[in-house]
Amino acid sequence: MKLDPADFPGANFILVKNTHEAFHRLAFFHRHQFPNLRVIGITGSNGKTIVKEWLFQLLQEDFHIVRSPKSFNSQTGVPLSVLQITPQHDLGIFEAGISQPGEMEKLAPLIDPEIGIFTNLGEAHSEGFPDDETKLREKLRLFEKAQTIIYCADDERVVRGMKAMRDARAAELQFG
Repeated sequence: MKLDPADFPGANFILVKNTHEAFHRLAFFHRHQFPNLRVIGITGSNGKTIVKEWLFQLLQEDFHIVRSPKSFNSQTGVPLSVLQITPQHDLGIFEAGISQPGEMEKLAPLIDPEIGIFTNLGEAHSEGFPDDETKLREKLRLFEKAQTIIYCADDERVVRGMKAMRDARAAELQFG
């Protein structure tokens, strides 16, 4: 379908090969215009939105917060959320949800959290992953650059995944 720009006076058009990729690149650029913004990234199988909203309720008196609206945690929702950042914000709380391998690789740079929260590893979206270990590894990609990660140490799978990520990060720093 071809559009005639004359039908849209005052509008601007940008022609791209891949709209998802272009949207992600725009959000990445925007996010990194605010290097002093402290960001909390939240992922897990369930509970992302409620944890985000609890944090907002607890912290809104002390911070000017930008956050994912509703459950905007998808390949479209995360860029929409990140594009809300303004210079007035000093804390961002964003959630990221994935349903198949390769998705967090695209979302993590947009959120780029300093603090990570992993809610849990459950059955949600299991059909998109060959096994729970792969699903966990993919979700933890959100935290590859995080300085602090909060998670439940009662789930041995999550503890092993966190240790593997920490060991990989240490090896990268050592042999960089």
